[in-house]
Amino acid sequence: MLKRLSVSNYVLIGSLDIVFPEGLVIISGETGAGKSLLLGALALALGGKSDSAMVGSSSDTCVVEAEFSISPALKELLREKDLPFEENGITLRRVVSRSGRSRCFICDEPVSMVDVQELSSHLVDIHSQHQTLRLGDPAFRMDVLDLYANALPSRENCRKAWDAVKSISAELESTRKAIQQSLLEEDYNRSLLQRLEDAHLVPGELEDLDAEQRQLAHAEEILELLSGVLESLGNEEYSVASRLRDGVRGLEKASAHMQGMEELARRLEAARLEVEDIAAEVEQSCERVEVNPSRLEEVEQRLSLLWDLMHRHGVSTVDDLISEKDTLSGKVRDISTLEEREKELSKALEKASADYDAAAATLHKLRETASGGLSKAVEGAIHSLELDHAVFRVELLPGADGPLGRDRVDFLFGSTGKNPVEVQKAASGGELSRIMLAVKSIMASYTQMPTMVFDEIDTGVSGSTADRMGEMICSMGERMQIFAITHLPQVAAKGRAHYLVSKKNDVTSMARLSSESRVMEIARMLSGSGISSAAIENAKALLG
Repeated sequence: MLKRLSVSNYVLIGSLDIVFPEGLVIISGETGAGKSLLLGALALALGGKSDSAMVGSSSDTCVVEAEFSISPALKELLREKDLPFEENGITLRRVVSRSGRSRCFICDEPVSMVDVQELSSHLVDIHSQHQTLRLGDPAFRMDVLDLYANALPSRENCRKAWDAVKSISAELESTRKAIQQSLLEEDYNRSLLQRLEDAHLVPGELEDLDAEQRQLAHAEEILELLSGVLESLGNEEYSVASRLRDGVRGLEKASAHMQGMEELARRLEAARLEVEDIAAEVEQSCERVEVNPSRLEEVEQRLSLLWDLMHRHGVSTVDDLISEKDTLSGKVRDISTLEEREKELSKALEKASADYDAAAATLHKLRETASGGLSKAVEGAIHSLELDHAVFRVELLPGADGPLGRDRVDFLFGSTGKNPVEVQKAASGGELSRIMLAVKSIMASYTQMPTMVFDEIDTGVSGSTADRMGEMICSMGERMQIFAITHLPQVAAKGRAHYLVSKKNDVTSMARLSSESRVMEIARMLSGSGISSAAIENAKALLG
């Protein structure tokens, strides 16, 4: 339940800190006093929309805090979601800056808006002035029936089964599209793959072939050049090696008569040996050079094939071609893998669909069984609100497959007891208010919601009907905390605590009324600004 609401610099509310009791809490005030501001501040703390217009003039931020006591079940939910709480409850705080930016806190720890909104759905149900329109909302009607039928666990099972059907269907559709695309590309991919396989690609062969092609293309020129080198370096009488040998002998003879010549002789001998070694390698190279036009043609054809393949596949190396071959091979193999996956998914979809059929059938049975009881319960409640001849029917109709099953729920109403039609078409504003209160009172018996707020649910009613509505709201207050923002004295007289919202000098304030002040407020609600002694006596009578 809501224990305390603290508001600072919210629109026309400068500073407000109010403690609330259990049971039925009445909030009243003259039109324009700011009752809607209090509701807006509470909605803001519960994760409602925010904007910079909410920030008052006294500072650059507005702050709203709402303190709640919570049940053990809600504490367990907070533990599961790793959200903070204290043993005596939780405090939600919302801070909005003049820039429009807002922050959310639970027990002083920053949290996301989504966390606050999900938590709030377990704390407070706010019935605004226009919520009677929800009677025409298919989702709301379904929620009411499912609560009454105790069908929420079955509904969750149905939702999970539906999610499984949708997930498997999506994957199956994606797989089938992939198969179709693979089939379209299969012949082309097989053709490309065959050419690459026929090429018998070898890593690094392009560089080797390129070097061989250059040698074969210039074989005669190379032989001529190498022969000339051999002739210069070889062992002929006037070759470099022969002359170096003569030089070594001369230095050795000179060393007998002059120091340092031995070292020069050794160095020249080393040069001679290097020259002879070079000559030997040149000779071997000559033996390797082959003038072979047929091999040249073969190498050039191989190079042409590789260059063509690289151009076709947009790559620059044989290694890239090998990678492309592996990719194409995978694509060709993938189609068989995809076809196997399609078979698996088709079987899985059959099972998931059967599970969904069973879950939807179970849910339908629960709703079908409960619809008559809900019809009687709501009809009895609206009879007690002086719609003595009215009829109310919960009609279960076939609907499209979805996460909530295959049903559609209509609420039918007839004020004269005949020919009921859709409630949103048949009921007046006052009748809609009474029907919604009747529905909410029944829902309160089945939901675990600790607090409910009625914002002028008594709009369009008066007299004894208002008194009956007050009794119904008071009865709900015995099971949960109820806030009733009202303009009717018959309703206001029922509350355990009564708070007055007032505005002075464009500043909205709120205070709990004493017994004497409450008599005067209800007298004002009875007679207007000119409070008569008769109105005071009537107020005392209403208060008992």
